[in-house]
Amino acid sequence: MTSTSTSTTEQFADVSATTLLRFATAGSVDDGKSTLVGRLLHDSKSVLTDQLEAVEAASLKRGQEAPDLALLTDGLRAEREQGITIDVAYRYFATPRRRFILADTPGHVQYTRNMVTGASTAELAVVLVDARNGVVEQTRRHAAVAALLRVPHVVLAVNKMDLVEYAEPVFAAIAEEFTTYASELGVPEITAIPISALAGDNVVEPSANMDWYGGPTVLEHLETVPVSHDLTACHARFPVQYVIRPQTAEHPDYRGYAGQIAAGAFRVGEPITVLPSGRTSTITAIDALGESVDIAWAPQSVTIRLADDIDISRGDLLAPSGDAPATSQDVEATVCHVADQPLTVGQRVLLKHTTRTVKAIVKEIPSRLTLDDLSQHPEPGQLVANDIGQVKIRTAEPLALDAYADSRRTGSFLLIDPADGTTLAAGMAGESFATAKAVAVADAADDEGWDF
Repeated sequence: MTSTSTSTTEQFADVSATTLLRFATAGSVDDGKSTLVGRLLHDSKSVLTDQLEAVEAASLKRGQEAPDLALLTDGLRAEREQGITIDVAYRYFATPRRRFILADTPGHVQYTRNMVTGASTAELAVVLVDARNGVVEQTRRHAAVAALLRVPHVVLAVNKMDLVEYAEPVFAAIAEEFTTYASELGVPEITAIPISALAGDNVVEPSANMDWYGGPTVLEHLETVPVSHDLTACHARFPVQYVIRPQTAEHPDYRGYAGQIAAGAFRVGEPITVLPSGRTSTITAIDALGESVDIAWAPQSVTIRLADDIDISRGDLLAPSGDAPATSQDVEATVCHVADQPLTVGQRVLLKHTTRTVKAIVKEIPSRLTLDDLSQHPEPGQLVANDIGQVKIRTAEPLALDAYADSRRTGSFLLIDPADGTTLAAGMAGESFATAKAVAVADAADDEGWDF
């Protein structure tokens, strides 16, 4: 029975990994992100008739003869009125070859925080560049965020090629500059595609205006890029969200721990450790959708029952006893600062990791990244909006943090203002550009069969 369940799990994970792609779009202001997404949805026939009719009506109201496809994703009234993207717009669509979850993120500097949100779960990022402007500071910032968040695939979409007469040298110069910069950040794979989102060149159909380009269209690349991120292959982690004790006549002794498996798989009979207490027990049952199962895997929501009556509450973490993370009150991480108010040395904050929130203090800010040349500015004293920097934090209680390089789910955290609940920064434990680049080089070496 168990071996059959395991086989089913592996098959499910393999199918899920190859048929679903999460990706995000990013870029500077007016680079055409929403137009690209609208063109992608329209030309792949993923737009409902009533949606298209609403866009056509809105476009006519604005004095445009042709439908403005950007309106398919700019859902807020303020976005439609200003012609910009403010919030992250999520869209779900599918082709015969793959299913997609798309996050269209803002380009304005003040909304970089939303780009962090959209890219945090993405397996691919499409970074747009206006062919007339080339690589600008916001382009570099988005590349840096994608590298820090360990997005494995980055597509450089050089947009508005129709406004530079589809000139190959313009595309080649931008592609070379961006590729050099992103490679220095440690981005493992970069694909450059010349497009015109407005005209539809190389978005879904190959362009007749750029016969010098022989690569894939945007959709073709999205459909064929290998997606190997499998949560079931990661270290097994289960953050407890809620303790279930019905105490009814039918279930007088029932005690279960409910939550979503963050990574890996859990099996009945497996020894586990409860963190941060370090107490141990054995899984006696796993309940999923009202039924008992022998095995469960990420990202399923389940209830786990244990053999021993242990003091467990929301925020505790269950992990296999042979693969439990170390706990510590000292956190070293890279953070993307997303709030208007600065993050300063000595500041008291709340740190939210999975379902656990603890008090903390910023002990040190060793450096801030300079985007122009990727140098580190030492001891800046504070981080302001959109800064990326290293921090050292001391927490009031031990945390079971994984390295972000090992797990994007349990290696990430948020810093929160205790006064009003504002999110101050998004953090990646143990992460830096130096380690990101080293890992990317090592991964490339493994792919080439090198031996270090």
